Amino acid sequence: MGGKNPYIEDAKYTPATKKYKVTFIKEGKTVEVDPAKIPYSHDGLPGSILDISQGAHMGLDHACGGVVACSTCHVIVREGLETCNETTDAELDQLDEAPGVTPKSRLGCQCVPDGTKDVVIEIPEWNKNYAKEADH
Repeated sequence: MGGKNPYIEDAKYTPATKKYKVTFIKEGKTVEVDPAKIPYSHDGLPGSILDISQGAHMGLDHACGGVVACSTCHVIVREGLETCNETTDAELDQLDEAPGVTPKSRLGCQCVPDGTKDVVIEIPEWNKNYAKEADH
């Protein structure tokens, strides 16, 4: 799907200006994020955890294409949450629908680190999409 949800206000975020790292805990993989290569995909905000996950083939599920219309891209930001943009009311409303929400929960499609510190992400086990299409 991808694109923009016309029914909600745009999230405000500061894009990264220098390289930083995102570690996906359960996948055991750390990726270097290069702001010059963002966006990696067309889903979620440019430079969001969903966008980075797509670029690194982490398999973060996202049923709505990253337009804040579901809660399937729920992630837990274990480290570096303070470098991410603020949550919007629309994101909080969707997080209410996600199982296993913690104070560090975010929607991957809306969570954009500013690159001032490395980030550690946990994709909840129930949210991992193991069925993947081949790259085109």
